[in-house]
Amino acid sequence: MESRASAFWVRFKANRWAYTFTILATLTVGILVGTIVSSGVKGKEGQKSSDATPLTIPSPQQLSNQFSQISKQLEPSVVNINTESTIKSPQQRRRVRPPQGGQDDQGGGDDDQGGGFQDFFDRFFGGQGGDGGNIRQRSLGSGVIVDAKGYIVTNRHVVEKADRIRVKLQDEPPATPGHDAKVIGMDQETDLAVIKIETDRPLPVAKMGNSDGMEVGDWVLAIGSPFGLQETVTAGIVSAKGRNIVPNRQFQSFIQTDAAINPGNSGGPLVNMAGEVIGINTAILTETSSYAGVGFAMPSNTVAQVYNQLIGPDHRVSRGSVGIEFAAQPNPAIARIYGAGVTVSNVVAGSPAETAGLKIGDTITSVDGKELKSGDELVADIAARKPGSKAKINFVRNGKKQETTVTIADRSKLFASRLGDEEENQGAEEPKPSKTGLTVRAITPDLADRLNIPAGKGVVVQDVKQGSFAEDVGLNRGDVILEVNKQPVNGPDDFTKIESSLKSGQDMVFLVRPRGSRAQDGTIFLAGTLP
Repeated sequence: MESRASAFWVRFKANRWAYTFTILATLTVGILVGTIVSSGVKGKEGQKSSDATPLTIPSPQQLSNQFSQISKQLEPSVVNINTESTIKSPQQRRRVRPPQGGQDDQGGGDDDQGGGFQDFFDRFFGGQGGDGGNIRQRSLGSGVIVDAKGYIVTNRHVVEKADRIRVKLQDEPPATPGHDAKVIGMDQETDLAVIKIETDRPLPVAKMGNSDGMEVGDWVLAIGSPFGLQETVTAGIVSAKGRNIVPNRQFQSFIQTDAAINPGNSGGPLVNMAGEVIGINTAILTETSSYAGVGFAMPSNTVAQVYNQLIGPDHRVSRGSVGIEFAAQPNPAIARIYGAGVTVSNVVAGSPAETAGLKIGDTITSVDGKELKSGDELVADIAARKPGSKAKINFVRNGKKQETTVTIADRSKLFASRLGDEEENQGAEEPKPSKTGLTVRAITPDLADRLNIPAGKGVVVQDVKQGSFAEDVGLNRGDVILEVNKQPVNGPDDFTKIESSLKSGQDMVFLVRPRGSRAQDGTIFLAGTLP
């Protein structure tokens, strides 16, 4: 008996489709036969069921068309963004240095693409691997037109480092190559960017809404091009507000939604039931690189603030700062020990806060007489002020009330090392690569302090041109050049002067503090002969 059962299951697995269709066919026949037989059978009392009311199907009608109306209204202003960029393979990005000074030390340190926020989006969008050589990478994203002249809001990670950006409008045929776009400005802190295309007609514009008016549970639509599927609309609700998903990013407080967001949706709008854009879809929380029920959008109020600065003369976002740090999440224990307010956990060396006398353990209670309830309120207040302006800060130290006046500084310069060792200065003239293929910048005071380098000494490598002399000798982005051919390098001008004096066939020796290394790790020599 057991062997018969086994044989049956073997046959079943081998012919499961045949069994499936056979069973369905059998059931269908049974139903038909039952219908035919029963049609001629009388009821229990011997009476026919002539008094039964026939079933009727109503005329088709749309019970709710709000979603479709919003979709028709917004879709023309949502664009598909295609980018092309040349990247180095992982092996090239993390070059192996020759051992120095007899130590078995590979040098190198961190990948030049490191950073929590960038890693977060690398995991979301994925990367293309390779064993060497160039990789031509194509990416897809979305954007929303906010100005009829062709200005489009999208995410920074959609367009950064792109060699070419093309935008396809909703009403254009699929075979249309699209419009070439240029970057107007980008903001690293919020991962937002503004791009522009040139057209001979006014473009349809999306209406911006007030994200502060959204509540948890409100219906929202996400519109974009997931996986390149243009004009895709998904629905969900606001599942949380003020969600901070990336550590140490104070300007990334997201709207959380369960509207399906996938790779390619990034940069597209999150829309309320009034047809207003209340967010820019930015990221998802996932372990599979695809939708898992939790997505994040940058609130429209933040988008508007960033956009208005990026389209300005400087094409960059300027935020104020006094140079202090505090606990990201309020902690009742801290308040009980140090008092209610914002308790300072760190004061940046040389910052306005240090100059004004603020110390670790001070609890800030108000700015210009306005009481503070949270650290977010403090950041929002200070960040909105122009660098160079002044503010009166009231604080408590050891139970005693005190006050001081601080001069607001530019946050991007004050925290340059935290934002990638060199905050991108959008709108300013970028340094050009030298004949060795190097682009260098002056070292910020904070970076010099961390590396234990005297102020005004050395330059930091901002970029290394692929296939250049600098890449051949092993220089990487983030390295600090201290000397060239025994001559001290005390700034970009020194480096340019020394480099311009050298000719083809001459040797060039760099004294370098590798990126990520500490003072005790020492320096290395990198050298070669100029081609």
